[in-house]
Amino acid sequence: MLVVNRFRVSASQEAAFRADLTVAHDVLAARPGYVGGEIGRNLDDPDLWVLTTRWESVGAYRRALSSYDVKLSAVPILSRALDEPSAYEVVEPDSVLNVAESRAT
Repeated sequence: MLVVNRFRVSASQEAAFRADLTVAHDVLAARPGYVGGEIGRNLDDPDLWVLTTRWESVGAYRRALSSYDVKLSAVPILSRALDEPSAYEVVEPDSVLNVAESRAT
């Protein structure tokens, strides 16, 4: 699974945000089920940042979020993400996709 968290960060907060996001990524990367990830900044709109992570499964990602280290070091910065869906299934040739309906209740 793929997780995309986007952030809007002013230039005055950039250095502190980048340091905090790096810590968050490092803590997530240490969790079981982490496959890979990157931190990026938009080329056309430098106030727009992204953290992408890849996980073996949605369960691995959810377990990572519930760990003490992640709650302490990553969740505070992840809570600053833009309010939009962030979890995606990877679409590969001939793969069976999840049910195509919203999970919102």
